Amino acid sequence: MTEWQQFLAQQGADFSSETAPQLLGFNGQGADFAAPDDFIAPLTDLGLIAWTGDEAAHFLHNQLSNDVENLGADQARLGGYCSPKGRLLATMLYWRADNQILLQLPQQILAPIQKRLQMFVLRAKAKPRDASDEFAILGLAGQSAATVLQTWFAQLPAAPFDKVDSQAGTLIRVADTGQAPRFQWIAPLATAIQAWPRLAQRLRATGPQAWRLAEIRAGQPSVTLATQEQFVPQMINFELIGGVNFKKGCYPGQEIVARSQYLGKLKRRTRLASVASGQVQAGMEVFAANNADQPCGMIVNAENSAADRVDCLVELQVAAADAAIHLGSASGPLLQFGVLPYAVPDPAS
Repeated sequence: MTEWQQFLAQQGADFSSETAPQLLGFNGQGADFAAPDDFIAPLTDLGLIAWTGDEAAHFLHNQLSNDVENLGADQARLGGYCSPKGRLLATMLYWRADNQILLQLPQQILAPIQKRLQMFVLRAKAKPRDASDEFAILGLAGQSAATVLQTWFAQLPAAPFDKVDSQAGTLIRVADTGQAPRFQWIAPLATAIQAWPRLAQRLRATGPQAWRLAEIRAGQPSVTLATQEQFVPQMINFELIGGVNFKKGCYPGQEIVARSQYLGKLKRRTRLASVASGQVQAGMEVFAANNADQPCGMIVNAENSAADRVDCLVELQVAAADAAIHLGSASGPLLQFGVLPYAVPDPAS
């Protein structure tokens, strides 16, 4: 276990017994199925790649789907890393801090993504390192979270993807869930360890499952190991949430991404859904009731919202939008669809 995980265990955190321990919750309570209104979650499932060097921004600008060279010190952005076929290998949040650019993405794909990016550095003055163990990543949600954060940050980020820095680290506001603001605090380990008792006293301490559930309800997709190379960015609404810049120039897969945007109609989109099943995972296929032979979509992300119910983001053929959609087979559990917190263009318009 890392130093941060060892500290959390001393504070009542429960970890799985796997080689790579996963945070399950606190004090034997397991996962919070219905994410509390005011909570704090150590996001131990996420990692950081730090890029340094005079040409780091230029290099990443030519690799990611969003603008890196013009990234301001008070901003964070979403970006995608695509294969030459325009399929997403990773989605990430990134920002500038202390003369470096930090990319945040799931730990399970961090090492291969870092290795792949490094293959293309060649002579560029850009160098990556795994900085995951240098920081603690905390997810905080709710009005009480905003209040308690003012202990360490005199000014809070005002809008989603605004960013502020202080001696306590970096604070990024991300997409809200309903009326609740959400923040990520990327703190030096010593700061996080010192701050944790006060944070856990004011906010419900929970596992990263609650944060992932909030991400789903906010319509924020994440590419994981199970879904790499499955989606062009628009299939998971990535351009709608600010993850694609169509004016920035070339990057791997850019021509296909642009063609999907400007030529013809988008045939697949992602929707918010829930299903009465305890066995839902990213990468599972869904089927229309009137077509048992071919899947019409795929689970992008899924997280338990009750003991026997799962909320999920589902990539789906637009043509199947009015059909009854089932998990796993045409006779599997029925998906019930909700409303995303942002507008999705009508493909007929």
